[in-house]
Amino acid sequence: MTETESKWDEKLKRFFKDYYWNEILQLANEYPDQRSLSVDFTDIEKFDRELSKEFLELPGELIEAAEAALKKIDLPVEKILEQAHVRIIKVPNRISIRELRSKHLSRFVAIEGMIRKATEVRPRITKAAFQCLRCGHLTVVEQNSFKFEEPFAGCENDTCGKKGPFKVMIGDSTFIDAQKLQIQESPENLKGGSQPQSLEIDSDDDLTGNVTPGDRVIINGILKSVQRTLKDGKSTFYDLVLQANSIEHLDKDYDELEITAEDEEEILELSSDPAIYDKIVGSVAPSIYGYEDIKEALSLQLFSGVVKNLPDGSRIRGDIHVMLVGDPGIAKSQLLRYVVKLSPRGVFTSGRSASASGLTAAAVKDDLNDGRWTIEGGALVMADMGVAAVDEMDKMKTEDKSALHEAMEQQTISIAKAGIIATLKSRCALLGAANPKYGRFDRFESLSEQINMPPALLSRFDLIFVLLDTPNHALDSKIANHILQSHYAGELFEQRQKLPGSHITEDFVEAEMEMIEPIIDPEIMRKYVAYARKNVFPVMEGNARNRLMKFYTDLRKTGEGKDTPVPVTARQLEALVRLSEASARVRLSNKITLEDAERTIKIVMNCLKNVGMDPDTGALDADIIASGTSKSQRDKIKVLRDIIKRVSEKHPGKEGAPVEEVYAEAESKHGIDRTHAEEYIKRMKQGGDLLSPDQKHIRLVN
Repeated sequence: MTETESKWDEKLKRFFKDYYWNEILQLANEYPDQRSLSVDFTDIEKFDRELSKEFLELPGELIEAAEAALKKIDLPVEKILEQAHVRIIKVPNRISIRELRSKHLSRFVAIEGMIRKATEVRPRITKAAFQCLRCGHLTVVEQNSFKFEEPFAGCENDTCGKKGPFKVMIGDSTFIDAQKLQIQESPENLKGGSQPQSLEIDSDDDLTGNVTPGDRVIINGILKSVQRTLKDGKSTFYDLVLQANSIEHLDKDYDELEITAEDEEEILELSSDPAIYDKIVGSVAPSIYGYEDIKEALSLQLFSGVVKNLPDGSRIRGDIHVMLVGDPGIAKSQLLRYVVKLSPRGVFTSGRSASASGLTAAAVKDDLNDGRWTIEGGALVMADMGVAAVDEMDKMKTEDKSALHEAMEQQTISIAKAGIIATLKSRCALLGAANPKYGRFDRFESLSEQINMPPALLSRFDLIFVLLDTPNHALDSKIANHILQSHYAGELFEQRQKLPGSHITEDFVEAEMEMIEPIIDPEIMRKYVAYARKNVFPVMEGNARNRLMKFYTDLRKTGEGKDTPVPVTARQLEALVRLSEASARVRLSNKITLEDAERTIKIVMNCLKNVGMDPDTGALDADIIASGTSKSQRDKIKVLRDIIKRVSEKHPGKEGAPVEEVYAEAESKHGIDRTHAEEYIKRMKQGGDLLSPDQKHIRLVN
């Protein structure tokens, strides 16, 4: 051991005893299952500034010395921490991938980003034992992580000394678990027009298998370089590789969010507040005025219903899917972005730019792992256990929309690509936004006619909200006041931040900001949601169950007559149950009361009135969502078919029935006005039921 190493040795031993004695005892108890001691870099700085500086500049030697010092500490238990690692976390030297330069080589750096790829965990040889096939002597050769080294000097046995042949003895060699990762810059940190850059990571031993693609992490490690090889020799260019020392997870699932005792106290205090619903609604997108019913639905979506795994192996989803449809310029995208921000694993994507493989999963050739085909998860897989927000859903291609069916109901994504057959989990709530086909929503047309989306997909949404932009002087004044106030507060804040000589005081900015401040801080809100999802599993009381049952059966009863439409289907009942569970979770209550049932009935009725009402008769009709055609429309189409058939029989020629005659009979005898008749005939042509040999005639397809 060199003099400097022995100097470090004493310092490091003292540091471990002063700062990490309890953690070392815990490690000794759990060793060898637990092999890592996490050391906070700020503690090293507090202990000795010089030592912390050395850690950043000579990390390889220092970490080796720290692990050696850890082995030498006298423990009260009979254990030697032979294979223990020192993992340094909270390193201040955080650098973005695109700013890595040659000066950072061999330094200790922290890289923040999103895991893009992770190979399988495989053993890597660290000490290879070679047996000489002439004399049987074993020669051990240390291996570096890049190239396999064979005994260069020949057999170590003095009497033999031959240069081979050798055989690797697997049983006598030492192996370590290894995994290659690829980290990419987080999308939100990118500057306009730049492509995200990525970096290769080597992780080994107990760091392996801890991350999955989509995780946001900080990886602390030593920046190494590997020379590129060309066909005709070696290149002067080197590739960067980060030798990982520790991995810190940034965004955690609801289960992994750390909730301290103080947080729990605050959460329980909030839950006992009678105005908890108003407070939570006020904490969802406070910069947007109004939309209380939508904000309530979005907060229930965050809390989610209870997932049920039944004895027969089937699974009933608990996630609530919500769809917002409406006129442009009414803050749909802003609502989506806010919910994604509140959710621990939120993914935001836009329909026009998302392909089927981008939403579900893609098969790609893996450049980290011998060029094999691997599956890369898309947006819905990345949002597993969170919220996936898809804006502009109406602008997606038809084949991309079909990828959502399975992801929404079964919450899995089945893949059969490039010889890989797999099922990925996508247990996420989907929040969609869409604009009507012709820009503005027409309340006299059915929803499916106005949105470019298949009815089967629409029927999978638990709640569909229609947002209309209708002028109303009193409301418009309030909205205008709110928007101008938000901008004014933002202007004050920016001027105070950016102009050094600004005379605006912090108290003044805070007073103006109060109106658009969320009532519950977003961080506590996330923890509140996490706590509810983790610890609250409500059960429905009898009177709540009876209320939902009565509501459902009463609605269904209106559809019992021969000529009446089906008002609701069992899907709406399931939505009611999920929303009631989420409503009880908001109060952290394990009982679903009558009040919860009433609240969800009110929300669902609002949606049904907007979406599932036949514009002609005013009756609720589930077919409008499920099939895109209401009962009254189907009846009129049937009448028109009969008219076309009768008129065609009067004109036995090849052309078929004259269009004008059909319109005249429809209006005079059956009261179907010309505009509607034209619409229905157009729809029948699109469906392939009618042919039009020329512009003046139509005939039925047999």
